[in-house]
Amino acid sequence: MRDRRSWSKVTDLAPTGPELEAFVAAAGRVADHKTLRPWRIIEIRGSDRDLLARALNKADGKKGYSSKPRRAPLIIALVADVSSKKIPAWEQEATASGVAHMLSLVLDEAGFGVFWRTDDNTRSKALAKAHGLRKGEVLLGWLYVGGKPPRTRPVRRKTVDAAKHISRLPGGKKRRKVDDARS
Repeated sequence: MRDRRSWSKVTDLAPTGPELEAFVAAAGRVADHKTLRPWRIIEIRGSDRDLLARALNKADGKKGYSSKPRRAPLIIALVADVSSKKIPAWEQEATASGVAHMLSLVLDEAGFGVFWRTDDNTRSKALAKAHGLRKGEVLLGWLYVGGKPPRTRPVRRKTVDAAKHISRLPGGKKRRKVDDARS
């Protein structure tokens, strides 16, 4: 996890169908609500990328094909099913997003480069139709997957300053009990 990064350029190497199934099985271990699985993915390879390319341009009000789907040999569309009335839609989307992020980690660990892509038209009718979305489903975006090209320059990735992202409830104690127990 600490070494994962987005790869904006990838090679033509991609996981096979059975490999992808194994990766999705592992990534599907995110938080869920009993048997509710509010997500699915759509595997887009080869000439199917042209269907996405046309839909992207149509959503933009353009004719022809977008060049973006040709940037990776495998595109994984991430779909959230928000149809359950028992669980809030945001929570169903969060679970689907969790699968996407776990899947990117699994793919990275297996040696594949991954980058997440979304845009203002992700929820357009043109893209919903192209992906065959059912009632209650929404498109979250895509993972573009391919091989990791050789690095030509050193990686200078800054780590997150965790202390800046952790806060306490207003009015709470200044120190955490766990901190007191360890001192």
